[in-house]
Amino acid sequence: MIKVDLTNIQNFLRLPYEAALSPRLRIAHTRLQQGDGLGGEFTGWVHLPRNYDRQEYSRIKAAAARIQGDSKALVVIGIGGSYLGARGVIECLCSPNYNLKKKTTPNIYFIGNGLSSEALTEVMELVDGVDFSVNVISKSGTTTEPAVAFRFFRELLEKRYGKEGAARRIYATTDAHKGALKSLADANGYETFVVPDDIGGRYSVLTAVGLLPIAAAGVDIDALMAGAAEMMDTCTAADIAENPAWAYAGARYELYRMGRKIEILAAYEPAFRFMAEWWKQLYGESEGKENKGLFPASVEFTADLHSMGQYIQQGERHMFETVVRFGPSVHQQQVPFDAANGDGLNFLAGKSMDFIARQAMDGTLLAHVEGGVPNIIVETDGSSAHTLGGLIYFFEYACGLSGYLLDVNPFDQPGVEAYKKNMFALLGKPGYEELRAALLKKLGRCES
Repeated sequence: MIKVDLTNIQNFLRLPYEAALSPRLRIAHTRLQQGDGLGGEFTGWVHLPRNYDRQEYSRIKAAAARIQGDSKALVVIGIGGSYLGARGVIECLCSPNYNLKKKTTPNIYFIGNGLSSEALTEVMELVDGVDFSVNVISKSGTTTEPAVAFRFFRELLEKRYGKEGAARRIYATTDAHKGALKSLADANGYETFVVPDDIGGRYSVLTAVGLLPIAAAGVDIDALMAGAAEMMDTCTAADIAENPAWAYAGARYELYRMGRKIEILAAYEPAFRFMAEWWKQLYGESEGKENKGLFPASVEFTADLHSMGQYIQQGERHMFETVVRFGPSVHQQQVPFDAANGDGLNFLAGKSMDFIARQAMDGTLLAHVEGGVPNIIVETDGSSAHTLGGLIYFFEYACGLSGYLLDVNPFDQPGVEAYKKNMFALLGKPGYEELRAALLKKLGRCES
């Protein structure tokens, strides 16, 4: 169950805004449900938790079991939505130290999400002498970062296992019918999974894009999908009081209208860090266009209270916080008693870390709100796979609503293409010769 607590934004808004905003939320909701709004051809994720391909889902489970059986490491090659969701789920449910833990599942290494030679070399060294498999994720197969990384790891696999042996260890998640990676997979006999045509990358964590590496890490994907399906049903309610996604989307839109241009996502669990990175892509790429949109940022409390806390408390009043609160920890730890009490902490002896963290949360909440920072609280009942599946869908649905409230297409990313075109031109990709010449002139560089 996910609850949205808006108590701590009320003093910052012109009330009541809910009644005035509900008709617009209803329109946005209908567009998502019917898939007839801007970018409606990319709303396949809306009903995905109940309408997914059961046959492919079974193959995902079988492939994950095979990877667990024959590999000590899985190299996941992808960028943006092709890795952030999977990494977020794995770290949130299995630990940010997943690769360091004793376990029966393979280490998971993420690469192809940048162009660092050092990062690439490090992962290549980590799988040296280790049985490993590769999951390459790219709809087209031509996105520079993952395509380059795949060349390196395909070569490693073929040198170690031969071409046929490598083929059995390569899993390609790509377009169902076309593209460079699909052609390569068909030519070499790689097992393939589908990047759906109607689901964009940042909404794809509950497809094969995210589910294969998540399952390989030992996460219960049945529970993950069940949680998402439950939240999907909740989000069918066309009422701001009954639909938590409506409440969240409406509140953040109203805060934006009141001049709060930055949203800070905060959590008190270090394991949530990459879920926050996924959230930043989801909202930044969906809303940030036509000179509109909240700037999505994230912090990890309490650590960032000792770095960003000063600015949040007393800096410019152009932000609000959304705090994700989890239920009780699985592992309960109590502060031990120390007879010497040199640190003066015996007043905490016998108290749980959960209790201490909750007081820190409440104390921070009061300080920030009194300091002029509105706070939205998103409460969950724990950090299980079921709960996380619901949280993923909740954020996705609220994001779709938010885009339509802003009158932008929440499912395209035209701005991303600008850097890609420039990069292709500067790298000398065929077909970009004219742009290359123009860019080199701007940079004051000669043709080489």
